[in-house]
Amino acid sequence: MLINLHSHLEGRVRPSTAAELAARSGLPVPNGGWEQAIGLDGPVDLTAFLAKVSRTYPFFRTGDTLARITREAVEDAAADGQDYLEIRFGPATHTHDGFGLDDVIAAALDGLHDGIRATGMPADLVVAALRHHSPEVNEDVARAAAKRAGDGVVGFDLAGDELLHPDLAPYTGAFAIARSAGLGITCHAAEAGPGHYAKDAVRLLKATRIGHGTHIADDPAILRWAADNGVVVEICPTSNRYTGATPSIDQHPAPRFLAAGIPLVLGDDNPMQTRSPLSAEAQLLTAALGFTARDRAALDATSIAAAFMNDSVRGDLLTRLSVRARTEAR
Repeated sequence: MLINLHSHLEGRVRPSTAAELAARSGLPVPNGGWEQAIGLDGPVDLTAFLAKVSRTYPFFRTGDTLARITREAVEDAAADGQDYLEIRFGPATHTHDGFGLDDVIAAALDGLHDGIRATGMPADLVVAALRHHSPEVNEDVARAAAKRAGDGVVGFDLAGDELLHPDLAPYTGAFAIARSAGLGITCHAAEAGPGHYAKDAVRLLKATRIGHGTHIADDPAILRWAADNGVVVEICPTSNRYTGATPSIDQHPAPRFLAAGIPLVLGDDNPMQTRSPLSAEAQLLTAALGFTARDRAALDATSIAAAFMNDSVRGDLLTRLSVRARTEAR
């Protein structure tokens, strides 16, 4: 199955949509066009990677354009053969006078629901706090997310530069608000920073999933701790290569995570930057990282269990997974 549990809305803007919206708003055409402006040709570092992502921010400033981008993200995931999409974004980045947090989240949900109706593929929204924002802003984000819990918002995340903002204490209030609303908790951690940052996210924010977590593998004690505590790691191999979190695909720590017994799920992170949607990431697991059919089946089962989806969607996916397993066993 293709269950996408780590994908950013800001990294899913079609270049053709960017070109159309830019022309409509009078933005100049960047050198090389929008595909070159948004996409990467090879590895950079996290700062340069995020700069590429930020080129899409001007297109999130109205409800109509944000809804369109979200709908197209769901459509593109369905066209890629995905069975479920959990899409995350940082709404505080896109607010301005007359377009507040509630408006931003509502627009994204409008697009999400339109995409679900158009494709039949289930999808949900994870709202992200950002490390460089104040505790007050992030608590406002959590309250806005909590208002739409059960209406398409299923999770809460922390994203941003963990090297510049490593202390998680300022975010505990926001995550307490999110947890009290029943939202699932994930956190970008140990992507650029050391492995113990993932332990901090579990201890302080009560995260059950860790985004990227590549440097968990560098510390044997943290690796054992993550396995012993069932911490789910959201792996995104191509993105990790492009941001410099791993030097190459074949050196990605996913096989070490597997050997240690850490439960894994898969995401495509920012597929317009990496030009690698989830279907391509899934192929890499087998072709480059040595995942067996049994490993892939375990990843599918973990993904369904760890997703923040509602029980009806979970039950449907479990049924489909069981049918597929019986069919393949014949």
